Amino acid sequence: MADDRRARTVYSTANGPVCPVCGWPKSACRCSTRLEQAVPEKIVAKLRVEKAGRGGKTVTVVDGLPRNASFLKTLAADLKRLCGTGGAAGESSVELQGDQRDNLRAHLSSRGWTIKG
Repeated sequence: MADDRRARTVYSTANGPVCPVCGWPKSACRCSTRLEQAVPEKIVAKLRVEKAGRGGKTVTVVDGLPRNASFLKTLAADLKRLCGTGGAAGESSVELQGDQRDNLRAHLSSRGWTIKG
């Protein structure tokens, strides 16, 4: 006879889709409902260039930003327009195609941000 204490649900249509991280139903998932952080007055942004895992393409990453989806989306659009390149907003970072560190340093420091890297 099987031990019911170690049994777990493998597949069920009763609760709908399941979060791959925590295993809870997506409607009750705690990890996918990330809390929006308030945007602080003084932001410390970290600039870095990544090449690994991108097929040899260079990407500039602005990291250390607050987790606020609307803020990151508008910032990504502003920086892409400034640099004339493509990019994307992540959870707490913005990625831009190419090496854009010089343009970003000047623009972000004029906004009053502290830049590292």
